[in-house]
Amino acid sequence: MQSTTKTEAPPTLWQSVKEALRGSHQDYTTGSLNRSILLLAIPMVLEMVLESLFAVVDVFWVSRLGSDAIATVGLTESVLTLVFAIGIGLSMSTTAMVARRIGEKDADGAAISAVQAVFLGLIASLALGLPFFLFSSRLLGLMGASPAIIAGGSNYARIALGGSGVVLMLFLNNAIFRGAGDAAIAMRLLWVSNILNLILDPCLIFGLGPFPKMGVTGAALATFSGRGIGVLYQFYRLGKGTERLKILARHMRLNGTVLLRLLGVSLSGILQFVIGQASWIGLVRIVSLFGASALASYTISIRIIIFAILPSWGLSNAAATLVGQNLGAGHPDRARNAVWRTGLWNMVFLGSVGLVFIAFAPWIIGLFTQDPAVVPTAVNSLRIFSCGNIAYAYGMVLLQAFNGAGDTVTPTYVNLFGFWIVEIPLAWWLAMHTRMHVNGVFVSVVVAQSLMVLISLVLFRQGKWAKQRI
Repeated sequence: MQSTTKTEAPPTLWQSVKEALRGSHQDYTTGSLNRSILLLAIPMVLEMVLESLFAVVDVFWVSRLGSDAIATVGLTESVLTLVFAIGIGLSMSTTAMVARRIGEKDADGAAISAVQAVFLGLIASLALGLPFFLFSSRLLGLMGASPAIIAGGSNYARIALGGSGVVLMLFLNNAIFRGAGDAAIAMRLLWVSNILNLILDPCLIFGLGPFPKMGVTGAALATFSGRGIGVLYQFYRLGKGTERLKILARHMRLNGTVLLRLLGVSLSGILQFVIGQASWIGLVRIVSLFGASALASYTISIRIIIFAILPSWGLSNAAATLVGQNLGAGHPDRARNAVWRTGLWNMVFLGSVGLVFIAFAPWIIGLFTQDPAVVPTAVNSLRIFSCGNIAYAYGMVLLQAFNGAGDTVTPTYVNLFGFWIVEIPLAWWLAMHTRMHVNGVFVSVVVAQSLMVLISLVLFRQGKWAKQRI
């Protein structure tokens, strides 16, 4: 008597794409590694695609208001990078801890970690938002804003900086979903937030329909409203629960042990990104010495670069989740291979985008401004930044791999060296003591990022990250 066994055919690429968009419930610690990367990366990349589109569309509309308005956005967002640093630092440690508990099959531990992260986020939102709201105009002045920029942009800065807690909570709550492997939920949440912002932006800036004409202030209000509604929806989904993460009444309490452990990892993660993001404040301060036109050029080009880099962050976030879950499951080799493969995919993507930006820089910049005082510097800036795309691509995956393992200290040292020992001094010297002038600031970024990738590669190959406990 013969028996036949029927083996199930592996899913096709299209089936995997549909599963990723719908929300995959695969165990990412077993099975095909390429498919695991695909299922996590697709929603994470799409999540960041709309975020990057928002960054470009926002400056597209604001650029219609003139160089002072663009400079207001650039100066305010240079301060907001500190909020992003805290949000990303908290998010990284949250993703790492939730992913590690999921990999260990500890559902209660994942839920408790998520609740402690929310507590930390709410406290940080209040601590940041109140002083920013009260002293926003002074901050603009400290950043080198002219009296005209301060007069026209104070309300923009007050809303953008005072409401910075919604940015922080948006990052943090989505980090919980990513750590649990619920990447499709995080994608949908950010899409809701950013679609609302994209609709409200032109309405509030130019007073379309029943909306008041608020100028650059309208851009800040649109962003706050869209992201605020997104945060409310996030809390709804956290309360409802997912297949992997269910927060029950017994989890809704302070857990001192978990909270302190999360805070410890978060502090070095926050410091890591404060070091990095504060360097952008230093760069903006140097660029501001060359006037409002140079600031406008920098703001436009950096928004376009963000348009490309944010989807790459989606791939990096996929690597962080895979590292955390596979270390929790006791599979360090699988975690290591996930990083190498994700880094390669990221290099191909971002390198290709860089070539397009270099070739078509004048046309791309022309979509945002025709100001003859702004266009040449913006074109140079976009081309110079794009020369570093391959370095950015591999570097962000490697640093996120350390973070996903819970090793937030190593990237902190890498950032300290790259941004403050190399980038800022080099930017100042090239801008002030060579014929490059403001272009020297842009060159310093590429040089620093390239050195940081080389250092990260050496440290990653040493393998200490795989022994991290969290």
